[in-house]
Amino acid sequence: MWLPRHDPIKNVLYIDLTLKKFWVEDRSDLFEEYMGGTGVAIKLLEEEIPRNADPLGPDNVIVFAIGPFNGVYPAASKTVAMFKSPHTGNLGESHAGGRSSIAIRLAGYGAIVIKGTSSLPIWVSIRGKNVVFNDARALWGMRSSYTVGRIIRENEPNPGFRTIMRIGRAGEKLITYAGVITETYRHFGRLGLGAVFGSKKLKALVVSGRGSIPISNKREYRKIYKELYDTMVKSPVMKKYHDIGTPVNVLRLNEIGALPTKNLKATKFENADILSGENLAKGYLARRMACSHCPVACIHLAALREPYVDEPFFYKTTFVSYDYEPIFALGSMLGAKSVDGFLKLLDMIETYGLDAMSSGVVLAWITEAFERGLIGEKELLGEKPKWGDHETYMRIIDKLVEQPNDFYKAIGKGCAYASRIYGGEDFALTFGGNEMPGYHTGPAAPYSFMVGARHSHLDSAGYSLDEKTIGKELTEEEIVDKLLEEERWRQVLTSLVVCLFARGVYKPEIIVDAFKAFGLTVKVDDLYELGKKIHMEKYKFKIREGFDLDKYKFPKRIFETPTPHGYLSEEKLVKMKRIFKEKIINEIKPIS
Repeated sequence: MWLPRHDPIKNVLYIDLTLKKFWVEDRSDLFEEYMGGTGVAIKLLEEEIPRNADPLGPDNVIVFAIGPFNGVYPAASKTVAMFKSPHTGNLGESHAGGRSSIAIRLAGYGAIVIKGTSSLPIWVSIRGKNVVFNDARALWGMRSSYTVGRIIRENEPNPGFRTIMRIGRAGEKLITYAGVITETYRHFGRLGLGAVFGSKKLKALVVSGRGSIPISNKREYRKIYKELYDTMVKSPVMKKYHDIGTPVNVLRLNEIGALPTKNLKATKFENADILSGENLAKGYLARRMACSHCPVACIHLAALREPYVDEPFFYKTTFVSYDYEPIFALGSMLGAKSVDGFLKLLDMIETYGLDAMSSGVVLAWITEAFERGLIGEKELLGEKPKWGDHETYMRIIDKLVEQPNDFYKAIGKGCAYASRIYGGEDFALTFGGNEMPGYHTGPAAPYSFMVGARHSHLDSAGYSLDEKTIGKELTEEEIVDKLLEEERWRQVLTSLVVCLFARGVYKPEIIVDAFKAFGLTVKVDDLYELGKKIHMEKYKFKIREGFDLDKYKFPKRIFETPTPHGYLSEEKLVKMKRIFKEKIINEIKPIS
């Protein structure tokens, strides 16, 4: 139904790192039924991973998948990665922009499946129909992920259209919230894909392509493309992403009392003006960048100028990509006092290849646990964290990556794990094992973090529902139904695969029209049915791998700090969780 004729997207490349072998299979069956992206990725993951596989063992697999709109329509710029998460022990799913989706498509593939474990560090180069296994021992242990990317770029042959995905030291050390960096400023950030790379001794994956994409009806294609393009650049739908970017949320959330501050002890941050998107744009913005095939340019780079130690009149300039989530996690959550301090900490996180969101929430938990005497200088090896002290936080990150004692090994597995050992579970802000995003907006946000398939704010945007309903009180059933509908629709968008920032552009009717350029006739109802099916497949996999919603409790801190909807009711959130379980989980027969 969803597969254009003669489209090489049906090809799936399988790579066995243990045997250093690769092969291609025609998986028209998957792309016909599940479209691409998220839909195809969850089915490949289900096929390839044995039940209860060790996330850091050779049985885990990495799936990269793209969809029919990648390389064809504007803002269809994301690649979906799926794996078993070492951070939660369950479904891992992360999306990244940059050039990866276009490179995979032009290389002639719709998905890549990476299996096994290499005996020595390697980087894998996919050059169209050929795959090369390169010795990466000289790169293993390098401090900077930026340096690794530059060395690989200089040693790869004439590429065509290329992406370089690589890990830093955090991935090598198997920190469970290590990410994968792609094109320097984009990331597969959440849930530990970097640690899975590290466990497989996979330092980097390079994909180069020179192919083309067949279009059946070029006249229809030009018409739809222009409509999409004009909506993105000439209407206000995506203007905020270009002008200030997601940091526009800092002042808005602070104003309504929804910006998590100092480990969610508060929801208003005294330095919000300093770290606001407006202030960063005025005083630090150096340039904007765009993912491939996107006209919006939502990537904002700040210029951090620092004097050289021995040459005080000479400065080095570092470009640091900033978004709302890092500002929350490494800014308000830690009580940051300056832009320079925030950017230095963020740059270190990027250098090591850590997830900024989990890192910030972990540092906030450490700070409060130290304040309360649950941990001391003995565990922290002499460090004394306090709110706003970015220099101490940077030293803690250094030690986190080096893993010198049991405490640093514990925090390398996240807040949920460390708090079970050292105490402080009540203020360890995790949902389903994943550290919280930057929204304390009302009841829909924490509920969505808990039941979303990947425990992400992007699963169903509960925070957005909260903001739209300030002053109103929706019933538990209404919240569950609205967010379930939203999450299922997002399975369609992430199977196409389009950037979720463009969700206001890619409405059902225009998606139907866009398929006409491929010579395909689809209906709006077909899209909704597909979204439901993919969502159910995700939960089937989660349950197969031991997910039990009853085992996960909401952290008490969220009930102690008011939201724009007032104090949250634990009874209401538990009831919502029960309604979700009755609607979804109890209807699923786990896959074997």
